[in-house]
Amino acid sequence: MDRSLVSVRTALVLLLAVLAGACAGLLSVLAGNGTMGGVLAGLAAAGGAVAVFNQVIAPDTAPGGSAVREAGARGGSDRG
Repeated sequence: MDRSLVSVRTALVLLLAVLAGACAGLLSVLAGNGTMGGVLAGLAAAGGAVAVFNQVIAPDTAPGGSAVREAGARGGSDRG
C-alpha cells in the first residue's frame, strides 16, 4: 500500500481534539463535577475542538501546487 489511511492534517486535528477533550474532562473532574460530568465535558470539548482545529490548521496543498504559487511563477497577480 502506497497511501496512508489518514493525512497528516487529519491526524493532527484529531490528536489536538483528543488532547483538548482530555484536559477539559480532567479539569471538570477535579472541579468536583464527578466522573460522568467529566466525560460529558470532555466529549463536548473534543467535538468543538475538531471544528475549531479544522478551520485553524491550513489544508493540505494539492499535488500540482497551489494557485498562489502558480500566479507567482507567472510573475503576476490575479488582480485585474
